[in-house]
Amino acid sequence: MAGNVNVCAQGQTISVTGSVKDQTGLSIIGATIVEKGSVTNGTITDIDGNYHIKVPENATITVSFIGFSTQEVPVTGKSVINFTLAEETTNLDELIVVGYGVQKKSDVTGAVTRVSAEDIVAMPVKDAVQAMQGKTAGVDITSNQRPGETGSITIRGIRSLNASQSPLYVVDGMVVQSGGIDNINPNDIESIDILKDASATAVYGSRGANGVVLVTTKKGKTGEVSFNYSGSVTIEKMYDVTEMMDAAEWLDYARLAKYNMGSYASATPSYTADLATWGSVGASFANIEKGWVNGAWDASKVGNYNWGDHGKRTAVSTEHTISASGGTEKFKGYGSFGYLRQEGTQPDQLYQRYTAKTNFEVSPTNWFKFGTTMNLSYGEQDYGYSFTKSSTGPGDYYSALKSMLPWTVPYDENGDYIRNPAAGDVNIINPIKELDYNTNNRQSLRATGSFYSQLDFGNMWKPLDGLSYRIQFGPEFKYYRLGVFNAAEGINGDGNNAAKYNTNNTRAYTLDNLLYYNKTFSNLHKVGLTAMQSFSKYHYENGDMKATDVASTSELWYNLASGGDAYSLGTGLSEKQMESYMLRGNYTYNDKYMLTASMRWDGASQLAAGNKWASFPSLALGWRIDQEDFMNNASWIDGLKARFGYGITGNAAIKAYDTKGGVASLYYNWGTTSSELGYVASDPSVKYPPKMANTDLSWEKTGQYNVGIDYVLFNGRLSGSVDTYKTKTTDLLMIMSIPSLTGYTSTWANIGETKGSGIDLQINTVNIKSNDFSWETSISWSKDQSEISKLNNGKTEDLNNAWFIGEDIGVYYDYVYDGIWKTSEAAEAAVYGRKPGQIKVKDLNNDGAIDANEDRQIVGNKRPDWSGGMTNTFRYKNFDLSFFIYSRWGNTFRSGKETLDGRFTMRKIDYWVAGVNEDAEYYSPGSNGEAADTYASSMNYQDGSFVKMRNISLGYNFTPKQLKKLGISKLKVYAQCMNPFTIYSKCDYLDTDLSGYNNNTTSTGSSTTLKSFVFGLNLGF
Repeated sequence: MAGNVNVCAQGQTISVTGSVKDQTGLSIIGATIVEKGSVTNGTITDIDGNYHIKVPENATITVSFIGFSTQEVPVTGKSVINFTLAEETTNLDELIVVGYGVQKKSDVTGAVTRVSAEDIVAMPVKDAVQAMQGKTAGVDITSNQRPGETGSITIRGIRSLNASQSPLYVVDGMVVQSGGIDNINPNDIESIDILKDASATAVYGSRGANGVVLVTTKKGKTGEVSFNYSGSVTIEKMYDVTEMMDAAEWLDYARLAKYNMGSYASATPSYTADLATWGSVGASFANIEKGWVNGAWDASKVGNYNWGDHGKRTAVSTEHTISASGGTEKFKGYGSFGYLRQEGTQPDQLYQRYTAKTNFEVSPTNWFKFGTTMNLSYGEQDYGYSFTKSSTGPGDYYSALKSMLPWTVPYDENGDYIRNPAAGDVNIINPIKELDYNTNNRQSLRATGSFYSQLDFGNMWKPLDGLSYRIQFGPEFKYYRLGVFNAAEGINGDGNNAAKYNTNNTRAYTLDNLLYYNKTFSNLHKVGLTAMQSFSKYHYENGDMKATDVASTSELWYNLASGGDAYSLGTGLSEKQMESYMLRGNYTYNDKYMLTASMRWDGASQLAAGNKWASFPSLALGWRIDQEDFMNNASWIDGLKARFGYGITGNAAIKAYDTKGGVASLYYNWGTTSSELGYVASDPSVKYPPKMANTDLSWEKTGQYNVGIDYVLFNGRLSGSVDTYKTKTTDLLMIMSIPSLTGYTSTWANIGETKGSGIDLQINTVNIKSNDFSWETSISWSKDQSEISKLNNGKTEDLNNAWFIGEDIGVYYDYVYDGIWKTSEAAEAAVYGRKPGQIKVKDLNNDGAIDANEDRQIVGNKRPDWSGGMTNTFRYKNFDLSFFIYSRWGNTFRSGKETLDGRFTMRKIDYWVAGVNEDAEYYSPGSNGEAADTYASSMNYQDGSFVKMRNISLGYNFTPKQLKKLGISKLKVYAQCMNPFTIYSKCDYLDTDLSGYNNNTTSTGSSTTLKSFVFGLNLGF
């Protein structure tokens, strides 16, 4: 018999029995049978696929099983009900969110990819952008390891040379103007739909050039109130990827460097030379002295101090979300509250986020409804230490500690702090106390919402069936505060208490009026029309305050007026508006042939009069080949649809007021005793003169063709999509040089062009499926290429920006590394002004000389050749196991250049030693004095390809039978491992999946990596 019988107390109950089978007649074991609307009355089928349940005689029974479509059947007094479940085949009736509406998946003609709620929470991600990584073809997302920071996202490559590449975000139908979606709790998201091709994004006109990310948050549903809790604990550790020289290795390297420079007196280790070079700080030199045993050098005895141990910890992060949902036919509501506490693996990094979401919808009649959704978040980030005294330096506390020489120590024999422990070198400052001297705190408050009402005229008057009107208003508010304090005792303060207090706030709104008409005629002609009028406004203001010599360290940035003369104030304001109109028509004939056409008009305030408005058309066609008569015998094809689309999108690509030009300050001397500050339109003699106003500036425009195929084969065992596309972007906004006799040296102009192409591939397979066991695979893969086809002033190249006509956007241009000159090549090296032990670069034109004009070439591309992800999911009875692999392949990033001066810390490298190691990768230390080798930059380009195991997850789903006594409707417990190992990496000394922050710059590659274990549960009542 089945596992559970729960007698209902309300009204008269009857016993219902029956079986659950699939379409082939095979019994389904473990299918869930529940009374609709109840959270406690349920059972599962037994080993023969049979069930037994007691329900009210007027109840409805719901049957569900993974991989099959859910069925509902009213009991209406029946005592025997048998079910035959159909396998899910990617659900062609699934509703997909498109611009300003929804469509059945079978009717969609554009390139749209969906990330479901299940996919979003499959891993314990901190924001929704992380959840999309590797799950969506054509979407490239990078990672960031600092708590509270997010990676970047690009959709189908790069188009513009100067404008932002970030996509447009739309949340619950409202355009987001004040940032991304990192403020939304991933547990509150129902789905994310990504519009990739121009035929789909053109309805957003000037905002859709970089793709559109449509986020639908959870809403209340009809039925009893449900209460859910989701919680997890993450234990995370940081591990070194870069292996640094230990003290003995560093001393060998440094002695050679200083010997080559003439500042170390011996070609072999010498105690006298060591003492003279590094002996001025006795506490540190004691570690070197340990290597001198009875006057002989023993490298194994040298002491090492582990600076890094002070800069890392085992981080414990927690996340909790509670939510409630329910409603009736007239009222539905959803509410949630979330808390995230993300500890960094460095002791000074912490991020906390509080989120709240409310949603309700009221339908007092069948022709009117009103609703609202609000997403609130408050985040506070202890950013951690970052060296800001100059433009170069470590970006975090751990990196600062690891930059200390391994034989130095932080304290002397009396426990006193040593500021310069490396022989008094003033540029090697002990950072051990920097956590006490630096505070960097960031706070953000953000609210986004949607208020809407809708009239269904067809339910008011039958002749208007299919006609409806919707008005929606989306307000946004964002407040950000940055407080930085650097105490005088610290490295950044450097003798002065320095403080900074920056604030900014953004207020924006969008108001949309939408008219819809959807009607089916004669069961053959399906017509959909949408008309839209929209107005949006954006307001940004900021204030910056800085002071040095602040009186008290305890007051941080809250008493800047106590500072000395070095006190600065700055404020700013920026406003812009946009008005838009849009018409779209959808037509489907006999569920076979589909047509979508749209036109949008945008007017942007930041462009000059006469050029503010532009139009953005699109056209898309779809053909459901599987519905044709000639496909009747192709029983192995469940669904096959071909798509073609073309559209034009735009980008204003210029800041507010830039079309008006600027002014330059100029001091004018009156006689010999006084001068006054004035302003002129431009001063060509200054370094960065204002640009001349250009009232002809217009929109950047991108046209894109897309051809795609959606398929479902072998009874749903194989499904997916293939898309290929081409893009062309014209009227790129670029800086154009003009004769200085005009009083200006440059102006903005619409003069550049780029083009691109690519392919997106999505594959889903059901490899094995039985009653107890299933194995499913999902693969996403994409490749894109973008190249420059026109530059300013008729140029074919712009070396300063590494722009070349006919080449990719974002390339590196430099000398080509060709090894190290050997002793046997001394004569040949001399021809090029080089000597053995120095870097050899290729003489590309074979003229016997190396020069920057003729001997440099493109040495790499910042964009990957391709990126992709693969998820495998195994289910056995109530257990599920999955693993997710992510890869980016073929991108080049800057790293590898080293200054081998024997002064600072050094990673383990293979360097040149005369007669000993002349096949080395790196040049001889000190061969160019304290400076890097002349051609060291040629070694600064690495292959960033990697394949990483991103996540392994094991979960257990409790059955209704196991939970019935607790009054719980669902319970899942799981354990996961995040980033457990790297399968392959071309670069062996950095984690190229992560970004690093050093020298006040974010770049690809991190010297450390993070691994974590996650334990969590999902609970429903």
